[in-house]
Amino acid sequence: MSRDLTFDNLPLSRATSSEGPDAQSRFAVNCKDAGASDLPTPNSFAINCKGDDPSTDRFAVNCKDGLPPSVAAYIRQSLAENTKRAYASDIRQFEAVAGPLPATDMAVATYIAEQASRMKVSSLVRRLAALSKAHQLRGWPNPVRSILVRTTLRGIRRVHWGPRQQARALLGEDLATIVASMGHALRDTRDRALLLVGFAGGFRRSELVGIDAEDIEHVAEGIFVQLHRSKTDQFGAGRLVAIPRGPGGMCPVTALIEWLACSRTGEGAVFRSVDRRDRVGERLSGEAVGSILRRRVEWAGLDASGYSGHSLRAGLVTSAADRGVANEKIRQQTGHASVQSLSGYIRNPEEWKANAAAIALSAARPSEDRCPSTEVKPKRRLDLSMFRLGPIASFRGDAASQSLSEQSGHRSALAPRMVGRE
Repeated sequence: MSRDLTFDNLPLSRATSSEGPDAQSRFAVNCKDAGASDLPTPNSFAINCKGDDPSTDRFAVNCKDGLPPSVAAYIRQSLAENTKRAYASDIRQFEAVAGPLPATDMAVATYIAEQASRMKVSSLVRRLAALSKAHQLRGWPNPVRSILVRTTLRGIRRVHWGPRQQARALLGEDLATIVASMGHALRDTRDRALLLVGFAGGFRRSELVGIDAEDIEHVAEGIFVQLHRSKTDQFGAGRLVAIPRGPGGMCPVTALIEWLACSRTGEGAVFRSVDRRDRVGERLSGEAVGSILRRRVEWAGLDASGYSGHSLRAGLVTSAADRGVANEKIRQQTGHASVQSLSGYIRNPEEWKANAAAIALSAARPSEDRCPSTEVKPKRRLDLSMFRLGPIASFRGDAASQSLSEQSGHRSALAPRMVGRE
């Protein structure tokens, strides 16, 4: 558990503030060093590299003293901007309730216990990650790693943890219905390209809106999109995504070319805002992808509940898996790091293929050599284990072991075979 709290690459939501730009800079995450003149001025709630004025950064989360300007500059770049904003917001909210840092393990445990009924467990874990990072950088004893805090969090997980909320997958059939309902206005042209390219590339919303015209290479088979950075690629190794041509109105390449021509976008952001007068503006935000998708789903006469900007990515994975595309090929398109993370995007279809219960039920037939008996037998207690052993005993051979393990919840394919022999 403690390892999860120190990862720099965390799924963080953007911190918001209603206190204006001055307040946001006051809580900024910075690196401050006396020799780096281009760095922000010290402030009481910043995450800084420690400077020479202790009074100005009394409550700051600092690195050690005496850092060269070059080191301070790189430390400043060690976290993503969204992570910095989220950490600053989390520390500010913690100090408002529990007092200034450094914190004791009792203060942290009390804080998460009191917030457990108000916040999601994932939000509490993120807040602990911010506190852990703050204490590590300053060289203070880390209360997050204490047995008291870890045990308290474990209890919160057991009491408050619920099913993970997932975005509803936009399947290919529904996407075709949405595209068919669109007209030819400038917003229609943009939205058609946005949805088709987002689906075909299996892009995250941040990746989709981050595409620039310079990142697109046209080839005979379709286009290549160069991703420079993503959620799982914080160091900018980059990835090339192939977007193939599609049939008729479902072709993402044709839709994108049409949008680029109509918007006269030759450089910079590809997907931009469009106002009521059809004036093309700045780059779309990640939040806009979900809003556009839900609006288009409603206008197509479909139920928009559960859809978000992540639905395009989940839709491609689910649609491809439903048609028998190998996991490795799906990962090649989406950039998932592992099969386990990929499986979390597949919605429903796999659960019904080679389903263990369906096979066992279809094979169940009444025995013809048994006649109804008129003998009155003494009542006995029902052995509930028969409901677990019945489907298991119906299987013979290794071919169905994997499906059976998934249905019965056994940890390995060997376990159900052993039960069946008993």
